[in-house]
Amino acid sequence: MRIRKLFKFENAHIVRNCSSDRCKYSIHGHSYQIELILEAQRLDHGQMVYDFGLLKSSIKDIIDSFDHAICFWDKDDPDYIDACKKFSARWISLPVSPSAEQFSRVVFFWAREILKQTQMQNGETDVKVYSVIAHETATGYAQCFEDDVDNAQMGALTLGDFEFSEQVKAEWHDPKMYDKLKKGEKFVNPTVVLQVD
Repeated sequence: MRIRKLFKFENAHIVRNCSSDRCKYSIHGHSYQIELILEAQRLDHGQMVYDFGLLKSSIKDIIDSFDHAICFWDKDDPDYIDACKKFSARWISLPVSPSAEQFSRVVFFWAREILKQTQMQNGETDVKVYSVIAHETATGYAQCFEDDVDNAQMGALTLGDFEFSEQVKAEWHDPKMYDKLKKGEKFVNPTVVLQVD
């Protein structure tokens, strides 16, 4: 069984080394739509793969980090990176280029790590990320699966290789969320009192 949750954000970036001169030489932005698709082989006590309400906490916060932010590849020109940090309160440093393909991989990676470290409380046993689709425009998207996330040829992703501005972190429900994720601390879902056996 699979479920889909849609997230939206506005983001600016430069996609270095791409074919389009407009994209590789100029800051530009897109209205992104992210489809997070989860799957499980069994349902929880509420007869759900995963309660949509639970996706409004850490996973929503981490995806919302992109909103009205500028993203840059940590290998870009240091002067450009410094300018991004100086002139934007909201920025994210990525270990990969900020393309739609990489956004789908990054969101998959973050959501997978959060779910791995989540203490489930309502009978969820095998819920996992099935796929992430990053719609960059109305006509184009990139879709990522687990093999893509773990494919080193597409760029290695590790928790320590991302950096978020102080403003981004301040707007999370828990400003220490990413530090906790890097340390392997548990995210604990709310306890559920069963109404029906």
